[in-house]
Amino acid sequence: MKMLLLSPLFAAFAALAAPLAAQPVPPPAASPPAEEGGLTGGSVSDENDWQDLGIAITDFATDADVATSTTAGSTAQLGRGLSRIVAGNLRNNGLFKPSGPDGLPQPLFSEVQAPSYGLWQGRSAEMLVQGSVRMVGDQIAVGCYLFDVALGQQLAGASWTVAPSDWRRAAHKCSDLVYSRLSGENPFFDSRIAYIAETGPKSRRIKRLAVMDSDGANHSFLTTGQAIALTPRYSPDYKSILYLSYLNGSPRIYTIDPVTRSQRLVVQSSNPIFAPRWSPDGKWVLYSMAQAGNTDIYRIPAGGGTPLRLTNTPGINIGGSFSPDGSKIVFESDRSGSQQIYVMNADGSNQRRVSFFGGRAATPEWSPRGDQIAFTHIAGNFRIAVMSPGGGELRYLTDSWQDEAPSWAPNGRLIQFFRTLQNSGKASLWQVDLTGRNQRQLPTPVDASDPAWGPIRP
Repeated sequence: MKMLLLSPLFAAFAALAAPLAAQPVPPPAASPPAEEGGLTGGSVSDENDWQDLGIAITDFATDADVATSTTAGSTAQLGRGLSRIVAGNLRNNGLFKPSGPDGLPQPLFSEVQAPSYGLWQGRSAEMLVQGSVRMVGDQIAVGCYLFDVALGQQLAGASWTVAPSDWRRAAHKCSDLVYSRLSGENPFFDSRIAYIAETGPKSRRIKRLAVMDSDGANHSFLTTGQAIALTPRYSPDYKSILYLSYLNGSPRIYTIDPVTRSQRLVVQSSNPIFAPRWSPDGKWVLYSMAQAGNTDIYRIPAGGGTPLRLTNTPGINIGGSFSPDGSKIVFESDRSGSQQIYVMNADGSNQRRVSFFGGRAATPEWSPRGDQIAFTHIAGNFRIAVMSPGGGELRYLTDSWQDEAPSWAPNGRLIQFFRTLQNSGKASLWQVDLTGRNQRQLPTPVDASDPAWGPIRP
């Protein structure tokens, strides 16, 4: 949340779907079994090892071009839409340089699992992605297959049966299949992002809770804007979103079901409340509350109950984020005189400062891998940075005027954040990989802030 980053603004603010059915598809009998793991058997975090990997992606073929009730059109049009999403996903993560589907030979339905390797070798393709789409009753069956062109063998394959409204999920699942097989990393495309949609003049800003797919598609507004919505977070099981609501200056923490839109009150207070966060197992909620001149971090059962105070120091303690195993919490505090990053045990014990590199540090979030902490570093401008949990290995990923509020992708390899333009004040959502070299803006229908990347969908 923008207003929590600058200490003088704390006081100003205080005044105020069904899972896919997946069936593994075995490789053709004539193909030798593929090795497990990534092709190099190593990590992709340090170098873009696959930056020049040639991946050809063709239109997903269909056995009969028939009408569908999808937004894409007929099965042939749907096949083109699926392949374009896969190509876009792989291109935008900064790791691969796929080609197609435009300008490439398109296979017949019978050729999807039996490609002409010689054709693709002549085009210098190293990898080939082909797929199929067909109607099965009122459902859509989508197949996805990855081939090593040089070896002439299938590396991976799967199929999914989806409702017409879920057709984009099949493309994200295919992208995850390809990404995981070639990189050896966990996937992240089949996930969603919660964020705050902002409209209206600065003096009367309307802030609504919204959600979208990881690629910026399928936007949906979950709240009306009657009350200000802030700092959303997906639950680990995707069944609800935790967020802060301010109506007529009264703060409340709610969970909302993103499907039914039903809400449940978790915390209500006459004191200012900030930054609710889930524990990794979904059993606890962290939040900060200002009282008697201090702001401290509390933990409460997700179903409600008696809160436990975890910090008790003069000043402002805020922004807790659990480590992946739930044993520790990273948070920000100005107890040393300026905003810095601290770590404590989940019960509040052993509180210690870990940021000692100058400037101020805010909005920390622990990586799902547990190896890094992302945060906003404030030293002139606002930059997204990462460091080790012990405070070392500081690296900047962005260098704009005001980038803030990082949120990790489920696999811990990309970070979502929001950027505010200096002259206009417009806010937008961006993604950056751990090299810092690959940034891209996500499309949103209105200004957007406070992103929260959810886990892989069940």
